[in-house]
Parts: sequence; structure tokens; C-alpha cells
Amino acid sequence: PWEFDRRERSSEVGFGGSVESITSKDGRLERHVWKPTEHVLAVAYDTPVAGWRANRVNTLRLWSGMPIDPILLDKFNAGDHIGALAESNKADALSRVLYPADSHMAGQELRLRQEYFFSTASLQDIVQRHLSQYGDLQSLPDKAAIHLNDTHPAIAVPELMRLLMDVHGMDFDQAWDITKRTFGYTNHTLLPEALESWPVPLFERLLPRHMQIVYAINAEVLLEARATNKFSGEQISRISLIQENGDRRVRMGNLAFVGSHSINGVSALHTELMKETVFADLHKLYPDRINNKTNGITPRRWLIQCNPGLTALAREAIGDRFLDDIDAIKGLDAFAGDATFREKFAAVKRANKSRLANLVADRLGIKLDPSALFDIQVKRIHEYKRQLLNILEAVALYDQIRSHPERDWMPRVKFFGGKAAPSYHNAKLIIKLANDVARVINRDPAVRGLLKVVFVPNYNVSLAEVLMPAADLSEQISTAGMEASGTGNMKFALNGALTIGTLDGANVEIKECVGDDNIFIFGLTTAEVAERRNNGYNPRAVIEGSPELSQALAAISSGVFSPDDPQRYRALIDGLYNSDWFMVAADFDTYAATQRDVDTVWRNSPDWYARAIRNVARVGWFSSDRTIRQYAKEIWNVPV
Repeated sequence: PWEFDRRERSSEVGFGGSVESITSKDGRLERHVWKPTEHVLAVAYDTPVAGWRANRVNTLRLWSGMPIDPILLDKFNAGDHIGALAESNKADALSRVLYPADSHMAGQELRLRQEYFFSTASLQDIVQRHLSQYGDLQSLPDKAAIHLNDTHPAIAVPELMRLLMDVHGMDFDQAWDITKRTFGYTNHTLLPEALESWPVPLFERLLPRHMQIVYAINAEVLLEARATNKFSGEQISRISLIQENGDRRVRMGNLAFVGSHSINGVSALHTELMKETVFADLHKLYPDRINNKTNGITPRRWLIQCNPGLTALAREAIGDRFLDDIDAIKGLDAFAGDATFREKFAAVKRANKSRLANLVADRLGIKLDPSALFDIQVKRIHEYKRQLLNILEAVALYDQIRSHPERDWMPRVKFFGGKAAPSYHNAKLIIKLANDVARVINRDPAVRGLLKVVFVPNYNVSLAEVLMPAADLSEQISTAGMEASGTGNMKFALNGALTIGTLDGANVEIKECVGDDNIFIFGLTTAEVAERRNNGYNPRAVIEGSPELSQALAAISSGVFSPDDPQRYRALIDGLYNSDWFMVAADFDTYAATQRDVDTVWRNSPDWYARAIRNVARVGWFSSDRTIRQYAKEIWNVPV
């Protein structure tokens, strides 16, 4: 009901077909004409987005796929009632479900169709609006900034080239100059396999004109690189937009890079690693393009909306300025040593934990004690994010509590939440393992309620708004060098959780802001991870040298937590013995030891809450307001 249908702003989108070359009478090539065989409509829908205190209202324009001919009457009249709706169903699929599984060719094709559909609809709209306001496209880079959020919309680079050349009559050099000055690109991953690439045959079949333009761009870039005499043949092949080893594929990360005037990472560490790893050769060719814009979160949602108790307490202590300028939250730093304020802060945290405990009781039937330490890891399930490391530590702690009931164990609840990609087998297996471990531990009377494990289903933003304010400990334990930034780490800290984490992503900058005493850092550094991988790391020896880890792995592998299927986790555990690419075994002992340091600090309640208050006070810099100001000033050239 909040969307406005803008059918007058519909655009036609084509797929497939052939490209015709138009020549002059003297045989010179004048232009290319793409003749698609499939056509759908992109229909605009506008949503008004009110800004803070409603001083501004912007418009979010989204697109829906619709068929040009909703029903094929000839097929319908011939009795093929399902076939008559084939075009309608194909158009509807473009905007019904995003990110379909791409483990099969049909899923890959739908993804590429979706990426082109949304990109061209937006570009056609931008170009049309610019022409109606300014009359020509020479000033497009001065009036419009188009930003590529990761590689999903990278097809926009050749699409803008096509519009400028084939529709508006520019030559290649002119169009390429305008394109590069218009686009910016934010990279979100250092995993080479996560940088999208498309099989050349698929790309060429669906988008034949764009394939020609990609080849033309590639020639321009490779000739430029060759002319510098700075690159070997191997480096030239890495710069290429076409991957030649194995199946020929179009590298969308390289395409986004060469087609943009600015390429940024999302944390200081991530940006430096981009220069050294996935884009090392392109950085050498274009050394002035990569810059950093550390991620931020909006305090309107992740403090004011989700944590009204803490917001009210902060207003009482330091006034209202932080509501409009989150940097003012640093005024709370002075209250970390105030016993009365700490008590009020602890009461707010307790109320938030009770709210989460009630939610868990209602949805899962698990009774939790709000006085226990709430230890939370919620994020996308991926092996590099190492939920498995957290589960293994839970199993090891479970064994220790049963073996040493005489020790003064601190009550703890370990929360997990997150979703796995549809075809990511190991990630789904880790979800299953978390639930199996939770079932066994929660039902064992020998634990005496000192440890509980909860996997919260259907993790989403609304659930995060309950989890973040209730957290005492924030788990940010990715393998060093693999997390681009993270934003959960910022949300937890702003809500008064202490972080346990590696020196990865924005954890590095959070540590600098909150201070070494207010964060728990463990594990290998990025350089140490690389050194181990390059010099014959032997995970079996590490595992055999760690009694706690060995026992935990043996229990899981033998079916202690999966009596209905004792072999369920055998392959997952064997992977740690044989390769351990994500350094789970390598970091286990330091992680477990740091968790016991957490227990020690948790015992001293005034000290814990003083550290928590300092976290709240010192992470205002990680605001999306600051991030967007930097994008606007340094990339988009927008006056702020």
C-alpha cells in the first residue's frame, strides 16, 4: 500500500537475439543494432522514504517485471492453457525471488537475467531523466553518480556503454570516458570465488551486444596495460575481463573495477588487502582508484528504535544532542566510573535480556536465566565466519562442566542465528550441528543450567532488534583476512556488548576506538594465516596437541550429538583434520582461553559494565551518517 505505481515510467528490456552492424555507403561502420528475441517490461514503483525528523523525503524506485503480452491467445485457444502463460511467468520470475540458487544452469541464467533487468531499468530511467533536465549526456558524470554495490550490478557498465553508443550515437572513446566518470564500485569480499563471473556462452546468448562491448573494453584495458611495459603475461591474464584458464568466463569484479573511477573497500584492513590480493594487478595499473570507506550503521534503528531503555538513559545523562549527532554519544564515557549510572545501565541490559528470554520461551520453549552471560553470534552462516569454532568451544565447555563440577563456572547462554545459501551444504550442516548440540546440552541435568545453547530460527532484522540490545558478548570470530568489515560488530558495541573477535574487518578499527581493555582479541593475524597456509600447515598435529579440541571433535564425529545418524558430521570433522582452510583448529585454544578471560571479567560486574559503557560511548564514529558523508564528498562529488 505504500508503493506508487509509475507505469508511465516503464522501460522495455530485451534478452537474446542478434546484433546487426549498420554501415555507411562507403563501408564504414556507423553503429550496432541489437535485436533481442525476448522482451519484457520493467514497471516502476516508488516508495517515499522519510528522513530523520521528516525534514527530507526521498524516493526509492523499484522495478517489477511484467510481460508485454500477458497471455498468448493462439496457444490458449489451441488448448495449451499453461503454455499461454509462459511469457507472463518468465517476466514475473525476474522480480519475484532474488538470489535464486546458482548451483545449476537454470539458476545462473535467472540471476544474470535479474541483474541485467534491474540494471538496465535503472540506467534507462537515469538517462531519460537526465536528458529531460539537461538536454544532453555530456554532463552525466557531473549530475549523476551511479554506484555498484558489489558485483551484482556490474553489467551496468557495458549497458551504459550500449545506451551511449547504440541509442545516443557516441563513439567508443567518448562513451567510455563518460562511463568511467559516472560509476563508482564498492567491493564487499576478498574471496575470489565470491567475485561473480559468468560463462561466456551464457553471457553471449543472453546479452550478445554486451559481450561485444565487454570484448571492446577488454581490448582497451589490456592494450593500456601492455603499453606500460610493467606487466608480465601472467599479470595481463589476471587483469583481463575474460578468464581463460578452464571455462571462459566474464569476470564481473574486473569489469566493475575498470569501469569505475573509484573503487572502495569497507574497512581499513579490507581496503589494504584488496590492493595486495584480489585486485593487486588492477591496482598496479590504476593506483589512484582504490580508497577506503569504513562501513557504518544507522543509530536511528540500531540504538534509538531498538533500545529505547538505553536511549532514555543516555538522554538523561548527556542530553539530546546525540539523537541528531551520534558523535555526541562519547559524553557517556565520563559515566563509566559512576556506580549509580552503571547500576542503571545494568538494569536496562537486564530488561533487554528478559525481553529476549521471553521471546525464546515463547518460540522455542527454552527457559533462560537473564542473569547468565548472553553470548551471541548472529550473521550469515559461512565457514569463514566460523560458527563451527563457537560450537566446538560450546562442546568443549560442556565436557569441562561435566568433568569438573567443583569449579566456579559462570552461567552462560550461547545464541546462534543466521541463514545459509540454498546450495551451501557445509553451512546448512553447521546449522544442523548447532541445533543438535543445543538439544543434547539443554537436556543434560549434569550441566545444572550453567550452559545453554539456542539457535534462533528465521533470523532477520526484526529479530536482530531484540538480540542486539540483549547481548553481553558479541562474537566476531571470522578467520583473519576474510571478513570485509562486518556491521553486526558495530550494532552490538553500540548496544553495550563487549566484543570477542579476531583482528579482522572493522574489528581492527573498533579495537582502536574502544581501547585494548574493552575488547577481547584472540587468534592468528592476517599475515599469520597467510604464512601458515603457504608453509605447510598441519591441522592434525594441532588437533592432537589440544586435548579439549580432540575430545570435542571425537564426540561430534562419533555421533554423540546425532544418535539418529552417527555419520552425519564425519565429513565435516574430517575436513578440519585434512585441511582446516579457515583455521578453526589453529585458533581454537586461544579462543577457548580468551573465553575464560571473559568469564573472569564477567565475575566483576562493575568492571564489566564500565567496559560496556565505554563501548557505547566510543563507537559513534561507526555511523552510516559519517560513511555516507564520506561517499558523498569523496566519490559522488555531492556538496555536504
